[in-house]
Amino acid sequence: MKNKFLYLLTLLFFTTTLMAKSYFVTIGQSGLKLEGKPYVFMGANFWQGMNMAMEGDQGKRDQLLRELDLMHEKGIKQLRILALSEGPATEPYRVVPVVQTSPTQINAKVLVGLDFLLTQLSKRKMTAVICLSNFWPWSGGFAQWVSWFEGSSIPYPPPHPGGSWSGFQAYSSRFYTLPKAIKAQQASVKKIVTRRNSITGILYSEDPTIMAWELANEPRGGAYRKEFLAWIKSSAALIKSLDKNHLVTLGSEGETLDPLEAGNNFIEDHSIKEIDYATLHIWIENWGVYNPKNPETFLYATEIMKKYLEDHVTKSKILRKPLILEEFGIARDQRSMDPKSSTMDRDKYFQEVFKESLGHIQKLNLSGVNFWAWSGESQPKIPYGSLWTLGDDLLGDPPHEEQGWYGVYATDYSTLDLIKYYSEKFQGKRY
Repeated sequence: MKNKFLYLLTLLFFTTTLMAKSYFVTIGQSGLKLEGKPYVFMGANFWQGMNMAMEGDQGKRDQLLRELDLMHEKGIKQLRILALSEGPATEPYRVVPVVQTSPTQINAKVLVGLDFLLTQLSKRKMTAVICLSNFWPWSGGFAQWVSWFEGSSIPYPPPHPGGSWSGFQAYSSRFYTLPKAIKAQQASVKKIVTRRNSITGILYSEDPTIMAWELANEPRGGAYRKEFLAWIKSSAALIKSLDKNHLVTLGSEGETLDPLEAGNNFIEDHSIKEIDYATLHIWIENWGVYNPKNPETFLYATEIMKKYLEDHVTKSKILRKPLILEEFGIARDQRSMDPKSSTMDRDKYFQEVFKESLGHIQKLNLSGVNFWAWSGESQPKIPYGSLWTLGDDLLGDPPHEEQGWYGVYATDYSTLDLIKYYSEKFQGKRY
């Protein structure tokens, strides 16, 4: 009887463990898997969700709840959100309040916003990819860590007067060469990954609402390939040592149109075993192949989009890892920033991206798509391209970019209908 009891107890333990595991997004034989079934999603970039979810006047919780309801209704099942932001509020082009106010100081009030956001996503059976740093300056990111540990000033890129993108990238990528900065940043990552939700009491490491941890937004190796790969390895291994349940990804944009300058190598960067799946970002206007004021560039830019996606699908097959298109966007017609302006060209491009993605999804070569970005009810201060300042609505456009450039508003009915239609197709409901 004793042996039988121990057998039943052991069986119950393993069954319970397997059932618990099934609620986390995992890697299947041909993509992502959830509850024993393929997990394919329509997603949105909603980096500002944590700040909107803060308590009191600093947040906009009522608006947030309405927007989550609308996203859920339109078939958006996954959000890419920010969990760490750095730096003093005196720095330009910076979303505030930040999480990391100094190399050792965390602003707990902002993280309560993250707790609230995850709690609300769970209620709607939505998942989140949580981004833990940024190569670009709008949330502090690597450049802020370099500034803290070198005692140097950040050479901001455009729109800063005299700003240089290449100069900024060279500065930001120095992060990989600063062991003390990396150690401090990873200490902050540890605080997030091991955090206990102040609302639900659930450890983040045990919360299936979290689909994956993302090391950074668009990290580039620059001139420091060896150090870059070492940082990927050590950061991903750290997270895996702290959290056995969740996936880890890099946050890469892919190889860009100039991989040598960016210092990226898609296959090598994603070959590290602790990186569970690959990502890519497609930006036809930022790359200079599309001009919204010249519609004749649309067809060529669309072909570039398809080729870039196809190239990275091919490389992800070599890696034998799932692939997610986690950023793409396009300006409103004629590059208007007015929320009331036409979205005809944008809808046409979204449809091209969704159709191309659907083909890869049906062939089990792509697991999800996140458009950039959700703005919802938030509005730019003026309808023609102002930069963000404290007190303005947080849109999907980061503070260093013209507000209203790429955001999808709650009143963009045709775009939202398109998103819902293809969300259902992605999940096999409209074949």
